[in-house]
Amino acid sequence: MERRLHLLIDQERYDKLSAESARTGRSVADIVRASIDLHFDEYRDQARRAEAARRLLAYAPDDGAGESWDEMLEARARDIQDMLECS
Repeated sequence: MERRLHLLIDQERYDKLSAESARTGRSVADIVRASIDLHFDEYRDQARRAEAARRLLAYAPDDGAGESWDEMLEARARDIQDMLECS
């Protein structure tokens, strides 16, 4: 490790960290580092999901092109029925 961080927290948070440390055998510092990593991984994942949603919502299919949701479900149901009949 190359950086030192001095952090003040309340007793309740410290008690939670201490209890987790005792339960897992990991140091409090290790638990804090892992929590930071988890937070930023989750933040990155949320940003990726938001960007994917933005792109999907920005997509505007041509009017009249393709099937409606109900038509796709009906076609899939027919495909499944055909597969069952061939078995």
